[in-house]
Formats: sequence, structure tokens, C-alpha cells
Amino acid sequence: MAYNSQKDPKDWVSGDDPMTGAQESYLKTLAEQAHENPPEDELTKAEASELIDKMRQKAGLDE
Repeated sequence: MAYNSQKDPKDWVSGDDPMTGAQESYLKTLAEQAHENPPEDELTKAEASELIDKMRQKAGLDE
């Protein structure tokens, strides 16, 4: 059985900080692959991480 030791993004100490430039760039790339619009709002690191996970699934990268 695999054990996932990653913290939920909501539990990150820096989760409320603004998303990083790398997250923003990756979200734009994923949005294109998933045929979605990139987020227009400023996201927190935690929100960006959760959106990245959703977009990866939608783009078929987490199969």
C-alpha cells in the first residue's frame, strides 16, 4: 500500500501566500492542454496547487 505523506495544500504554512511565478506559468500551459481558460484571479499557493491537480487530470496527465 502506498502512503502519501504530502500535506494537503490547505495545511501548508505558506498556502495563503500568492502563487509563485512557476505555478502561474504551469497553469497557463495546463490550461492550453486542457482546453480551458487560465485563471484570471490571483490565486494563493494552495489554490494554485489544487487547480494544477485538477487541470492535470483534465488534460489527461494523471492517468
